[in-house]
Amino acid sequence: MNHVSAVLGESYAQAHPFDWALVDVETSGFRAHQHRVLSVAVINVDRYGKQTDEFTTLLNPGCDPGPVDIHGLTADRLRGAPLFEQVAGRLGAMLQGRVMVAHNAQFDYEFLAHEFARAGSWLPVSQRLCTLALNRQLAPPTSDLRLGTLAAHYGVRQLQAHDAADDVRVLAGVLRESLKAAAHLDMPLPLLICPPRQAPQFTPKPPKIPCAYRNPGRLAPGGALKQGMKIAITGETAVSRAELAARSVAAGLNVMASVSRLTSVLVANDDGQLTAKAKRAAAEGIPVVDERTFLRLLDDVRQGIPHQVVRAEVVSEVPAASPEPTTPRTDIVLPAEPLKDDDEAHASDQAPTGDKDEKPLAGHRVLVLGGTHPQAVRTRSRVVELGGSAAVNLSGNVTDLVILQGGYIEPRRLLRIQSLDLPTHNAESLDTGVLSLGRTSECSQGALVLPRGGVVDLPNAVSYPSWTVTATWSQQTACEIDIVAFSLDEDEQVICDEDFVFYGSPQSPNGAVRLSTDAPTGQAITLDVASTPPTTSRVVIAAAIDGDPTFGDVGAIEITAAPGATALSLAEATLDAATTERTLLLAELYRRGATWRFRAVGQGYDFGLDTLARSYGVDIAS
Repeated sequence: MNHVSAVLGESYAQAHPFDWALVDVETSGFRAHQHRVLSVAVINVDRYGKQTDEFTTLLNPGCDPGPVDIHGLTADRLRGAPLFEQVAGRLGAMLQGRVMVAHNAQFDYEFLAHEFARAGSWLPVSQRLCTLALNRQLAPPTSDLRLGTLAAHYGVRQLQAHDAADDVRVLAGVLRESLKAAAHLDMPLPLLICPPRQAPQFTPKPPKIPCAYRNPGRLAPGGALKQGMKIAITGETAVSRAELAARSVAAGLNVMASVSRLTSVLVANDDGQLTAKAKRAAAEGIPVVDERTFLRLLDDVRQGIPHQVVRAEVVSEVPAASPEPTTPRTDIVLPAEPLKDDDEAHASDQAPTGDKDEKPLAGHRVLVLGGTHPQAVRTRSRVVELGGSAAVNLSGNVTDLVILQGGYIEPRRLLRIQSLDLPTHNAESLDTGVLSLGRTSECSQGALVLPRGGVVDLPNAVSYPSWTVTATWSQQTACEIDIVAFSLDEDEQVICDEDFVFYGSPQSPNGAVRLSTDAPTGQAITLDVASTPPTTSRVVIAAAIDGDPTFGDVGAIEITAAPGATALSLAEATLDAATTERTLLLAELYRRGATWRFRAVGQGYDFGLDTLARSYGVDIAS
């Protein structure tokens, strides 16, 4: 390839002192959100007209290559080529801080933007120049403005149309002559500010890399930015939003999608003062700075406090009940501080006491039917006190029934239960402890039954690297229940919004926490201990109801903890003290010293999931 500085000529640098990235892509189709890039070529040219770098590669799209008769790129030819994500870093470095040039530049831009987004990154281009648009203004005497036609007009030799390497070489020649013509006419270049414009699922975002620093709070008036500060951006900006975000992340700041009470500063120019983010910032008293001020502050970001690194180690092969449970809250007030664990400050009055002889329901799984909600709650609590586990649905491991007075049981369901010939008890027999018992449950014998607030150490993380917490509720439940999880740091806050796992985002950034739904009345959260970032101190699992129903309408929720989705439960608990609550903290998996622990929580709130998420630092838009 000829040296680009010779191709562009001396008049180039005098008239248009920009750093350029000349680009051409060949694709499997014409829809950027649907089709893929098959090959890409880039030439870098500095502001003096000198070529500084070049890169060309085929790409394996993982799909049908499309119109082979146009681009000549067959599946066999592309087999073994790198994936886009393998070259994204190289391409990003060549595009960063330069004006992107292409013929019909929107086409190339949108395809690259979608490919970068699929690769989990963003296209670092804030301005682009389209040689098609430029020549539409120049209006050369040609039959059309195709690249080949313009090449013939400007005397640029084209060797192979629709070959990215040759097309980008031709583009350099067309750009040279177009810039000469524009300089001759003293015509400004049609440079376009190009914020991303893609389908929402491919909108470029900063990488989902947790911020390494603790949030130091809000920006003080006249003060400096500190690493770990939560930054939000709103309105139009001169520098592209993606570039501002990238520079902020590189400086150690935590870029968030929206504004919450924990936001440190909002970046907004005058035209962004009426946005939803700006209104929320005003309501919360969040400081606001304009883009120019923010860029100045970015030049001097002060050192932050790194997150504490906690690593789980193996201390126990045999799990044992812990005398560490917390007393569950009965009030429905969001704590001013995030929920914390305090080993010495709390004790549970529900912890099992006495020896095995005082536990007549040990090894029994009891289903409570009928009665009012308070009656059912008391009865299930009594079942646990007597050493049994309280089932929420009829299943093959139910060993006993308790039928309460005053509650309606569907006749068909009652007949089905009676046909199983299970021992039946009443509340009075539970109170006296005089029970006529049948078989014990083989499925429940190995599971430790925890009271609300009960804690158990999890065994060897090497032998058991994955833990699944399953929540199950009554099959008669009519409302929708969502199970969610929050991965929290030592300050009981998420490090990034993606640490909030829910139905719309069912996996954390590195896949350590995952949500799965296997039944209409059951969902599970799986934690891969080995993949959990060392800055995560606990994972809080909660349930939320959408709409008017409350957990008093739902009744009991059973939670189990097992070393994997198909393993028997290590521990289980039944949580059903809720009445008017719409959000319920179910369980926690957390580090204590050198081991992981599982806690059955059972703490409810009247407010919705959005309020709970904000209390843990998730930016939820109003």
